[in-house]
Amino acid sequence: MAEPRGVFVTGTDTNVGKTVVAACLAVAWNAGYWKPIQTGLAGDPGDTAMLTALAGLPAERVFGPVYALQAPLSPHAAAAAERVTIDLDAIARPPTRQFLIVEGAGGILVPLNPSALMIDLIRKLGLPAILVAPSTLGTINHTLLSLDALRARQVPIAGVVMNGPPDAGNRRAIEQFGGARVLAELPRVEPLDASALRGLAARIPPLDQVLP
Repeated sequence: MAEPRGVFVTGTDTNVGKTVVAACLAVAWNAGYWKPIQTGLAGDPGDTAMLTALAGLPAERVFGPVYALQAPLSPHAAAAAERVTIDLDAIARPPTRQFLIVEGAGGILVPLNPSALMIDLIRKLGLPAILVAPSTLGTINHTLLSLDALRARQVPIAGVVMNGPPDAGNRRAIEQFGGARVLAELPRVEPLDASALRGLAARIPPLDQVLP
């Protein structure tokens, strides 16, 4: 079976809206979803369950995590708390022909184990990255640093998605100095339900305009 095409959704930091962006991409592109490393499951259904419900994905388009960790910590710390080690060799793309939205945990340089970072997993999976960034003050520096780190590891960049109040100046700066296309600006919506998510997903450009 041919390896699936897909993108890896990563972020400039934690809590920047990666799961919402991943849900929008899954809806807009009729794609599957996979979060290989999930932390913070103690008392929380987790991003996979939340996204599945929010995006209304059928079971055959959702793939469970390889590592499901309880503590709401960085992956390496959550794994250490359970006396396990995250092994990159144990993480392989699911055997599906479905276009796949893969979501990371935390930012691109979050540690996974004593010698590997999230960016190493991105490179191992061989998928282009979509970088999620806030739209607010400070995002230019964080986004440009993240883009530089991805390029230093030779990770293809499919684009940037900005979350929060639209800021034309920040968007222009990221595109000009970062050399990356801002695919969409997604305002924060409250409450975020299935109907609101479909509205956000409509802002995502067609797949063939992002990955020709």
